[in-house]
Amino acid sequence: CKIKYYNNVIFHNVQKDFLAQTGDPDGTGRGGSSIYGILYGAQAKYFDDEIHPKLKHRRRGTVSMANTGENTNASQFFITLGDDLTSLDEKYTVFGELPEGEDGLEALTKINAAFCDDDGRPIQNIRIRHTVVIDDPFPDPPQLKDHIPDRSPEARPDKHDIERIADYENPYDRNEGKTDEQIDKELKDATAKSQAEVLTMIGDLPSAEVKPQETDLFVCKLNPVTTSEDLETIFSQFGEIINCEVVKDWKTGDSLSYAFIEFEERDACERAYFKMENALIDDRRIHVDFSQSVSKLWGAWRKGDRNALKDGFAGNARQRQSNKKRGGEDRGGGGGDGRG
Repeated sequence: CKIKYYNNVIFHNVQKDFLAQTGDPDGTGRGGSSIYGILYGAQAKYFDDEIHPKLKHRRRGTVSMANTGENTNASQFFITLGDDLTSLDEKYTVFGELPEGEDGLEALTKINAAFCDDDGRPIQNIRIRHTVVIDDPFPDPPQLKDHIPDRSPEARPDKHDIERIADYENPYDRNEGKTDEQIDKELKDATAKSQAEVLTMIGDLPSAEVKPQETDLFVCKLNPVTTSEDLETIFSQFGEIINCEVVKDWKTGDSLSYAFIEFEERDACERAYFKMENALIDDRRIHVDFSQSVSKLWGAWRKGDRNALKDGFAGNARQRQSNKKRGGEDRGGGGGDGRG
């Protein structure tokens, strides 16, 4: 503790209601050295057991040295998370215990509740952030002073914070560090996805991930006298149009003053969007936006055309357009033969 060896060391092994192990600077459970190994070299890495029959693991918070066998104590130690752990008695050197105060017990309760993987490694890092020696009745080895730093090392993110959730992060607060705009956008996106998944389950959408075509425009605020042919003539200056339709009331046949226009190419669609917004058509200032409707994809999907999701409505429209052309050619050819 005096040389700050344990500062920022993680708890690499937590077993619920049993023990929490730490003391390995590598964080693997295979590293660490006793103070003697640091002072005198690798041959002095371990020190002998100090087993006392009267010192038992009776209560939660008992602190003992971890080892891999007899007389293999290095730097690792564990804190018990349960009472009456008799299986540990006379095998591990007991050298301390947590105080009965609220802080000590609360810390143990949090450690014991940690989520861990199959190897006992906490999903969120648990660290020894700082060590303070209040009283040391034993004389220091002569070489120890050369290893005592002037100040405690600063806490810095390391490889363990990349592999796992950092100890200072709050995994339950997903909005930490985000602006109000980011939070609002994420909430709206999550709501939209949830609603789309519901529509998928009841059959109103072919897929929750379906997206509108990038070649479709939505045009509204039209004069009721404006026809599909009028719009197609006006918008065709920006590129080839596959489909242009003014939406009408299904009972009366009257225009509902909005339309969908589908272009062959996305660039043409974008040019029309930028040029035609607020343009004057039949004495009305129209509003133009990219279409958010997937009804055409939905309609094709409901009819059994699963390629609609892959090719999009444009692909199906092109196919229909091609079929019309072939049909016209066939009828024309047939007419010629008849006249001959």
